[in-house]
Amino acid sequence: MTKALFILTGASRGMGLAMAQQLLKPDHFLLCISRNTNASLAAQAASAGCPLEQWPLDLEHSVPAAAKLTQWLQSRASDSLNSDRFTSATLINNAGVISALVPLSDSDPHDLTRALRVGLEAPLLLTAAFLKATEAWQMPRQVLNISSGLGRRAMASGAGYCAAKAGMDHFTRSLAMDEALKPHGAKVCSLAPGVIDTDMQVQLRSADPTDFPGLGGFVDLKQSGHLASPDEAARRVLAYLARPDFGSQPVADVRD
Repeated sequence: MTKALFILTGASRGMGLAMAQQLLKPDHFLLCISRNTNASLAAQAASAGCPLEQWPLDLEHSVPAAAKLTQWLQSRASDSLNSDRFTSATLINNAGVISALVPLSDSDPHDLTRALRVGLEAPLLLTAAFLKATEAWQMPRQVLNISSGLGRRAMASGAGYCAAKAGMDHFTRSLAMDEALKPHGAKVCSLAPGVIDTDMQVQLRSADPTDFPGLGGFVDLKQSGHLASPDEAARRVLAYLARPDFGSQPVADVRD
């Protein structure tokens, strides 16, 4: 049976876990990269008849993570039985970390470094590894970067997260130009998924109002019912990924 390959980061909770669950189909092969594996996801994959691999990797260490992905993809390409399984290949860079919600002058350098490594450096390196290792694969390839409205609209006391998401948007624009020049270039998009009821929103609402002047806005989003559930957000994102015009806009918003 031929299968569509999906590689998903940050799949152990929140919208990432919801996407992983919705991708569990018999004609898919799912590789999840997260700090922790998820036993219930493995059970669901077995029940759905979907091949699943879970790599417990911390994407703060992005160089070895990218090297492992390269090796895995190259081993698939060198094995005709394995490479013939895949009808398409998609990388979804979903993992992200929000640093402490304080002014930049009060931030911890290790906290900022982690946010930038997980949110920007890792997507860059994993995307480079994915595209290089699959360049000779004669099949559709896609890269979906999960961005944020905060990469396009600055937020006080959020310099690390805003910088990571703005960088993700802009490297995707550059990448789209690269891939457009290739005969079988990948389709790429940096997509804002809307506001979602996840642990990150809890962190935003729990911040010290003295340090985080935007606190009230996030409290209002919760109280007014404007937060999408992880399942709903995952459905919207995967529906966007499946659109025939995916990649026509390198930077987009699922609500457009």
